[in-house]
Amino acid sequence: MPRLFTAVEIPQDVAVSLSLLRGGLPSARWIDPENYHLTLRFFGDIEPRLADEIVAALDRVERRSFRISLSGLGAFGNKKPHSIHAEVAPSPELAGLQAEIERACKRLGLDPDQRKFVPHVTLARLKNGKPADVAHYLALRGGFRSRSFTVERFGLFSSRDSIGGGPYVLEEAFELSGGDAYVPAAPRDYAPLAQDFG
Repeated sequence: MPRLFTAVEIPQDVAVSLSLLRGGLPSARWIDPENYHLTLRFFGDIEPRLADEIVAALDRVERRSFRISLSGLGAFGNKKPHSIHAEVAPSPELAGLQAEIERACKRLGLDPDQRKFVPHVTLARLKNGKPADVAHYLALRGGFRSRSFTVERFGLFSSRDSIGGGPYVLEEAFELSGGDAYVPAAPRDYAPLAQDFG
């Protein structure tokens, strides 16, 4: 059973600039640049029938495209840091998109996500990360800024059972900018799930 989540993809040139931040932190397991993404809503392990219902609900999300940028770095886990991420500059449009996806999930009877939405792009996961090492890394690289880029769609992704950090497969993509709201993704790695969605 696949683990599903919705996310915004990161453009290749922005991913390359993020990848230049790798290194200099002994406890870090760095995410491959092709797996960078901005999670909107995590679903977890989902049965195929419910996955079809989620696709139908996401297909009805109507939002305009908008621009965002990445601004600064941070860590999750204060006394026991467990990940490093790039922060997203405040965006009412992004918050609105995430809230609409959450409302669609509520209509399906899914439990609300208990975690507050903090938009970010995970760069590394930490194993036994030392707060002092993390603070030093953030002090050196925390001034990171990306160019702004347009979010023209969001995707429904699947992940295989793994330690974390990918690989992630785009199962369906949903356009934001007034065109067709539903664009099926070409199945790349998880054909059975793509076939289940029809």
